[in-house]
Amino acid sequence: MTLADKVTASRLVLAPFFFVVYRLPIWFPDAMDWRWTVPALWVLFIGAELTDLVDGKIARARKEVSDLGKLLDPFADVLARITYFLCFVLDGILPSLVLLVILYREFSIQFLRNLMLLNKNTAQGARMGGKIKAVTYMVAGGVALLASSARLLGFDAAFPPLRIAAILIFLISAVFAVISFMDYLMVYRKR
Repeated sequence: MTLADKVTASRLVLAPFFFVVYRLPIWFPDAMDWRWTVPALWVLFIGAELTDLVDGKIARARKEVSDLGKLLDPFADVLARITYFLCFVLDGILPSLVLLVILYREFSIQFLRNLMLLNKNTAQGARMGGKIKAVTYMVAGGVALLASSARLLGFDAAFPPLRIAAILIFLISAVFAVISFMDYLMVYRKR
């Protein structure tokens, strides 16, 4: 594995930690004061998102772009973001139907990538639509985490407007996800 691949793989570790830390106050509500989880979650979230921003830059700068990286990066992205999104669904911030649309898109893209690898022996890298979708996922996740943080810290009045903002951004994300999928599907058909 290259350095860029190791940076990418770190998201595979950060994601389950995010889930556990996010759920601790729900699993053990009276065990302790769980406000410490708010900064911990932000560190995990920002760490995962930063690794997504820098892994490709590292690979290109070191001339280590590889088929493994082209497959591992979107897989790590999906695993991390689906983990956040599942937390937000369980917490009542993200509607499950929106998560379902996102899941269908992500699994369908993974399937197309695998078909391209099998049939054309080439790994499909990220496309602009996928990058835009990723940014909307990141923003939606950040706003949802802000809503969750506000509630956990006792800023109850801030929760409803932040939740509504998160839902709107998640809906925009779902639209970009479907558009991006159509773009990947057209690329696959051409090849």
